[in-house]
Amino acid sequence: MSSELIYEKKTVYEKAEKVIVKEAFDYAEGYKKYLDAGKTEREALSESVRMIEKYGFREYRLGDAIKAGDRLYYNNRGKNLFVFSVGSEPINEGIRLTVAHIDAPRIDLKQCPLYEDGGMGFFKTHYYGGIRKYQWVATPLALHGVIATADGRVINVNIGEDESDPLFYINDLLPHLGYDQGKLPLSEGIKGEQLNVLVGSRPDDEENSIKLNVLKLLNEKYGTTEEDLLSAELCVVPAAKARDIGFDRSLIGAYGHDDRVCAYPILTALLDTLDTTHTTMCVLADKEETGSDGPSGMQCELILDIINELASALGGNSAVVRANSKCLSADVSAAYDPNFPEVFEKRNTPMLSCGAVFTKFTGSRGKSGTNDASAEYIGWLRSVLAKDSVVWQAGELGKVDCGGGGTVAKYISKHNIDTIDLGVPVISMHAPYEVISKVDIYETYRAVKAFYKY
Repeated sequence: MSSELIYEKKTVYEKAEKVIVKEAFDYAEGYKKYLDAGKTEREALSESVRMIEKYGFREYRLGDAIKAGDRLYYNNRGKNLFVFSVGSEPINEGIRLTVAHIDAPRIDLKQCPLYEDGGMGFFKTHYYGGIRKYQWVATPLALHGVIATADGRVINVNIGEDESDPLFYINDLLPHLGYDQGKLPLSEGIKGEQLNVLVGSRPDDEENSIKLNVLKLLNEKYGTTEEDLLSAELCVVPAAKARDIGFDRSLIGAYGHDDRVCAYPILTALLDTLDTTHTTMCVLADKEETGSDGPSGMQCELILDIINELASALGGNSAVVRANSKCLSADVSAAYDPNFPEVFEKRNTPMLSCGAVFTKFTGSRGKSGTNDASAEYIGWLRSVLAKDSVVWQAGELGKVDCGGGGTVAKYISKHNIDTIDLGVPVISMHAPYEVISKVDIYETYRAVKAFYKY
């Protein structure tokens, strides 16, 4: 009787069949390749398009005809992707919608970045998203992004990922001279204007200029000038590859788990449920780490435009479609870390390897700035996940007064769409190298598959 009345959180290893664990480890291999191929939102989008085109998806533009059975994608500025499969049921039944973001905390270059000082060449930077600045110094970095020239070329830049490439670096202060620095609060030990990327030290032969030598090297490789950097989007990201962590290989360490560890499951789950009668949509968004603003963020009304287009083309009413739609805002949560127990409330914190995490609300302190999913919606989701014996858990982001965070859920729910956060628990979130459990990402994939199907 007690086993029926008492809820007890257990790991996937305790609750799932052994075949599920094996499937999880196999699934993780594809995910690691996805991470290494997409360290920026542009690269993640390109890799996602490569994946979906193998399943017969074709590019859609606003105003194109839409019919049942279509497999379409909308590429928004190379940074934001809408993937949708049109089902056979009436569109007024709603859309099974999932959203994850593919941007990640990083360090962007300023528009006039290049200078030299002290016998070294540097790029000036402006960090992107909520980084802990001290984690980014004295670590191998790669340069990614695009340079858009005035003559219409868009040049892809990727230096530091190949073994033959040079790396980049941000200098740290040696401990012998760091006494005063060591007395500063952790958040102030490294300041934003000190995150200067070391790019060289050899001057050119003509004018003895390190800066000019760097510009010559860029010109030889890309045909660019310093002025072209004014219209570039370049960033530095960790050069490390995704790797298994631990003797048992049960964990994955990588840059960018937040939030590609949710983007990969929602995309692959859609591709594996194309036979459902529902219209399904997967959105990979940009700019979540900086507030979801701009035309590629989820505050943009493009999602309404696409829903309106679907409704109009399929004989529906867009307001009815939204009212009957359901959304999983796929974003990570902070896993309980026994090294820092003081910031977690253990009963309500997601645990590593205990499955997908449903977060009813996010926000900070008094639930400020959050979507708060309804009890009825969570009850319906429980019934759906039970059909496939998905292992899941409830969670929140730390103790009530310790801070908090937000996701895109509130930007979806404001359109009258039932929404809840679903994701993977992460260790060292927002660090240059984060850690997740293989069974957690797989249970998230299985949860999304059930959501699309039933």
